[in-house]
Amino acid sequence: MTAHDTDSSVAQVREVWPALPYEAWKDTCTALHLWTQIVGKVRVAQTPWLNHSWHVPLYVNARGLTTGPVTHGPRTFDITFDLVDHVLSLRTSDGAERRIKLRAQSVADFYTCVMDALEALEVPVDINTRPNEVPHPVPFPEDHVVRPYDANAAHDFWRALTQVDRVFCEFRTGFLGKCSPVHFFWGSFDLAVTRFSGRSAPVHPGGLPGLPDAVTRDAYSHELSSAGFWPGGNGMEEAAFYSYAYPEPGGYRAADVQPAEAYFEPKLGEFILPYDVVRTAADPDRTLEDFLHSTYEAAANLGHWARDQLESAEGRVRIPRQVRSGG
Repeated sequence: MTAHDTDSSVAQVREVWPALPYEAWKDTCTALHLWTQIVGKVRVAQTPWLNHSWHVPLYVNARGLTTGPVTHGPRTFDITFDLVDHVLSLRTSDGAERRIKLRAQSVADFYTCVMDALEALEVPVDINTRPNEVPHPVPFPEDHVVRPYDANAAHDFWRALTQVDRVFCEFRTGFLGKCSPVHFFWGSFDLAVTRFSGRSAPVHPGGLPGLPDAVTRDAYSHELSSAGFWPGGNGMEEAAFYSYAYPEPGGYRAADVQPAEAYFEPKLGEFILPYDVVRTAADPDRTLEDFLHSTYEAAANLGHWARDQLESAEGRVRIPRQVRSGG
């Protein structure tokens, strides 16, 4: 392979992992954050509580972000942010559909459009209209600031999510213990996957901004190692990956994690890896996998997890996991 071939190959990999300069699209990012909260709260209002708020998130799909199926009496509906055609699609199980164009608009206007569409589909939902986990929250019906919508930036964000989701899902297959789905939390606006040791954790003190203490305590009821990705904001002005442990074991902050560009951020209590380090690496998948595995191993080793009982080789296509005597 020539030097030119190598450069071309790296360029193609980088194109798969698009640039996400936060400063350039932060206003669109804020709009999407608030819009996803409206849709996410629709799911919350219709779904029985599941441990660790696993009934709350959205999911990455082949068009954008979706609620998945939501029940409404005997009927089912779903809501999808289609970040290819840039519409919000609301569909019911009896074939009805409404589409709302994603465009520059106020949160209040978007909220009204969503509520009206649900009424028209005969699946009306009453939600809590106060945003979560954002500074200076303004109730959705009262937020009349017209916010921009950069379709190209929103599309690139979704493209990045598809790559992160793919790697996170592969990482998830190497764990036999309790593990969350790979899901998108609209409150914190991040894609996350969480492993649990199986042991209870100390009651969380709560006090997280914009999040009820009862929700926080349910989320952190058991010992965990969590990793995720967010596009930036609230003091982290770049897209980044993170990883943290709760409760944090002794020596965790000084753990040797990979790649070399990863670091521990004391203010957040998390290991951080800038997205651009992954995006521009010769092998982005391997770089992200190194971060996921090394930060998890730091939590599990220092926390004395029963790793021999909790882990397995990562899954392979069409090959069932080989089970020997004892599991």
